[in-house]
Amino acid sequence: MATHTLNILKPSVNNMTTRVFVRAAGLDFAEEDVWGKKSTPEFLSKDPADLTPLLEEDGLPRGALWESCAIMQYLCNKHGLDRFYPGDPGDRAMVDSAMFYLIGTVYPLVARATYPKLGFGQYPGEVATADVSDELKEQARKDAEAAIAAPLDVYRAWFLDGKTFIGGDTPSIADMRFAATLEFLRVIDYPFPAWAEEYMAAIESALGDAYSEPAADVRGYIDYVRSQAG
Repeated sequence: MATHTLNILKPSVNNMTTRVFVRAAGLDFAEEDVWGKKSTPEFLSKDPADLTPLLEEDGLPRGALWESCAIMQYLCNKHGLDRFYPGDPGDRAMVDSAMFYLIGTVYPLVARATYPKLGFGQYPGEVATADVSDELKEQARKDAEAAIAAPLDVYRAWFLDGKTFIGGDTPSIADMRFAATLEFLRVIDYPFPAWAEEYMAAIESALGDAYSEPAADVRGYIDYVRSQAG
């Protein structure tokens, strides 16, 4: 029996992040695809937030843990995986900052720009869920897309700053989270700057199948969505 069980939705970037990580880390894990099984009493009994990915493991205080960054941090701490999550407090703080900046600032913009195209539900209070015209919803989506450029460049100028990866010579958990998020922008044909294309290629080259296999599920879904739109 696998030590770690990941409850996942294959088209999701958040899920892709942890799927890449457990493969790159060489951890013993099992994956449970919960497509169509979320929001059930059984699922909510172990995950009242109704979120994926969800890690199930006996060593956790409540037996389960959600949020991709928290899952990766926990597994790095448990298994001593300093190559993905540095032990040095300063280096670790930069990895944390890169992840928190992404989930707090970059990902909300990515979600607003891509979720309408991907067919994913938007959050309450967003323009996309309001009783307004389709034209206003599309304008809000375009506004979010345009706003991505500035925080994206923060990664080039600050977190990378001449390095190959946020983690230095090898990808960290922040790199996995960032690269996976960028994958979603393919659905809107986002005009990536050259450095971002090079960065994503370097991540996949460094991680190999650990990245390519989960990425294939996200890319396959994006290709399907684009074919339907065409």
